[in-house]
Amino acid sequence: MKNKVKKVYVGLSGGVDSAVSATLLLKQGFDVRGIFMKCWSPESAGIEFSGECQWERDQKDAKAVAEHLGISFETWNFEKEYKAKVVDYMVEEYRVGRTPNPDVMCNQEIKFGLFFDRAMREGADRIATGHYARIKKSGGTFSLFAGEDKNKDQSYFLYRIRQAHLAKALFPIGEYTKEKVRKIAKEFGLPNAERRDSQGICFVGELDLREFLKMYIKESPGTIQTSSGKNIGFHIGLPFYTIGQRRGMEIGGGMPYYVANKEPQTNTLLVAEGDNDPVLYSDRLSLEDIHPVRNGISNGVHWISGNEPKLPSTCKARIRYRQPLQKCTIGKSLALTNLDVKFKEEQRAVTPGQSVVFYKKEEVLGGGVIV
Repeated sequence: MKNKVKKVYVGLSGGVDSAVSATLLLKQGFDVRGIFMKCWSPESAGIEFSGECQWERDQKDAKAVAEHLGISFETWNFEKEYKAKVVDYMVEEYRVGRTPNPDVMCNQEIKFGLFFDRAMREGADRIATGHYARIKKSGGTFSLFAGEDKNKDQSYFLYRIRQAHLAKALFPIGEYTKEKVRKIAKEFGLPNAERRDSQGICFVGELDLREFLKMYIKESPGTIQTSSGKNIGFHIGLPFYTIGQRRGMEIGGGMPYYVANKEPQTNTLLVAEGDNDPVLYSDRLSLEDIHPVRNGISNGVHWISGNEPKLPSTCKARIRYRQPLQKCTIGKSLALTNLDVKFKEEQRAVTPGQSVVFYKKEEVLGGGVIV
């Protein structure tokens, strides 16, 4: 395959997906440069942390991959910016009762923000990441599509990507399944071929979310109340719970309880009595539209094409990662300040702060933050 584009900066995370992405690009004849983004450490966050530092292992694995492939390798430090744009944003959202998605913000502010901008300044023709997603061009417009592996598809986290980014981005493993990626890693003898997928908070790693939040947010105990009005226990503070949550409330009695709502005025945690309690379901939600900036971060409804579709518009959507696509209609709210989304079927645990992402078959149209 002949390529006019030569210089590609690949975000090497230390994982197998970005390693295989770099391998495939090198095999295709690109001039590949590996970049490890150091985004978080206990020191930069100003907290004490006795566990293993995830970034050190990630950096070591990323460097080993670069050496194995014979490509140049650099570490770019984005700790200060990541703390302000992702960590502080995430903590503040939890503090006021919402449940943010840090992976969406990391893609927007770091990978397709700081990393993209610096790579372009340094002369890169393209950047590449190990996302399971696909890019297609029709005429002068670029479109984002779900990855071939539906179990690993990461298009949900990329819905805020812009045309300028899509024009310069490559997702080399978007056409592959995870099984195939693993096979390629073994075929090329990559040193991290057997490394398991990371879990936890974005770049932070496998750190318990509640314990992480306690480093920033004080506990504020209050009452746990059922949808029928019974007081059945006490919570440690509304920011430490999310809509739909079952575990972590320490409520006995045999019946499964799920977080259904938070009432900050009375510091009450409202729980559904069983999985079929109507209070846990809704067939509509609103998106923040004309007030796109909160806590210094852009949150407005984003359309990948750059143009809002003619409303009302029917399509499919998901309100959480890996949720099966749901039929819905998008329209302007009566006050014309937000967008309203009406689903054909009721949705379980609609969660403020999370993202709803719209699709037309496998194409990502855009999305926004649920309010």
